[in-house]
Amino acid sequence: MLSPVLRPGFIQLRVLDIEAAIVHYRDHMGLDLVSRHDGRVYLKAYDEFDRHSVVLREADNVGVDVMAFKMASQESVEELRRNLDRRGIVHEVIEPEEQPGVGERLRVHMPTGHLFDFYATMALSDNGPMTDNPELWRDDPKGMRIIRFDHCALLGDEIDAAAEILIECLGFSVTERVVDPDGENIAIFLSCSNKAHDVAFLKAPVKGKLHHASFLLESWADIGHAADLMARRDIKIDIGPTRHGITRGQTIYFFDPSGNRNETFSGGYHFYPDNPTRVWTTDKFGKGLFYYEQEVVESFVGVYT
Repeated sequence: MLSPVLRPGFIQLRVLDIEAAIVHYRDHMGLDLVSRHDGRVYLKAYDEFDRHSVVLREADNVGVDVMAFKMASQESVEELRRNLDRRGIVHEVIEPEEQPGVGERLRVHMPTGHLFDFYATMALSDNGPMTDNPELWRDDPKGMRIIRFDHCALLGDEIDAAAEILIECLGFSVTERVVDPDGENIAIFLSCSNKAHDVAFLKAPVKGKLHHASFLLESWADIGHAADLMARRDIKIDIGPTRHGITRGQTIYFFDPSGNRNETFSGGYHFYPDNPTRVWTTDKFGKGLFYYEQEVVESFVGVYT
């Protein structure tokens, strides 16, 4: 079936120093600061219509509070609720306006320990993309010229059970898998759209951890521009610029001041629900992760095993 999920909607991240995080996400990455409200900061990219896509919350530890997906309708949210009830999957309702401009959300407690929210309504941005004889952008893109919040990769133990919820209840498709010698999944890439992935689960003996939050750029040239900016502003780079074999995306992994891993991402293949799943084996996993280096770099050792 086609998924009733439109796209990833927003991510809420924990940061250690909110002012340093604002400099990183607004000034370096180029997101627009929408508002500050109840201890949280709301931001969006220039090519996003909805009010916000990134939420920052100051805390004593880093990571992801919640990843949220926008649904096609409130009816699809209610259908998801019924499916979860039948399966005995823990969920709860988050009341409207718990975040400014966001309607009621259905929060699902995933087997990996992550919280996923599903909602149908969010207020439009006051400075979203133009629609009448539209220019390429309303205001000149800033910083790394982020187009949109694109996807997440999440670390957890019960990745097959988490993927099953997205597949069976929400029509996600598995685009790629990485399997160990016994054929067990150690990474699962899933799409609710025609992107190479909207979320990925990476197997690790942990609950509810973030691997990275990814932001779309327009082209390989923009990846290079982002790398130049990271070097100029002393932003800690994890790896890149390089390319993934998995998804074919062009990438740089880097860190915000608190240590949350970010990614700038461009390219990647187009996926359709009738496409076969691509499968990687562990002996080729290095090439799948980083196509040019063809090895698992030090920061990834132990993440998937």
